[in-house]
Amino acid sequence: MDQAILALFNQIGPTEVILILLAVLLLFGGRKLPELARGLGRGLRLFKEELQGVKKELEEDQTQPPTDQNRQAQPGSQDAPKDQGKP
Repeated sequence: MDQAILALFNQIGPTEVILILLAVLLLFGGRKLPELARGLGRGLRLFKEELQGVKKELEEDQTQPPTDQNRQAQPGSQDAPKDQGKP
């Protein structure tokens, strides 16, 4: 997938980039662009922090041995609930 994205950006030339920037400037105006850039930067920063947090949690879960709370009772094991004969 990364190669497809890189191939897409290799096809975009400087003329296309200038046209895109001019269209954005016309649509949003000069005053709104800094606000949009700030909001985009904050959103990307928050996304990156959350992604790192999820990766850290996954790594911690893989390195910790399972505890009684994390283990699920399996049929036939000592942890499985016994059938008391009550409906």
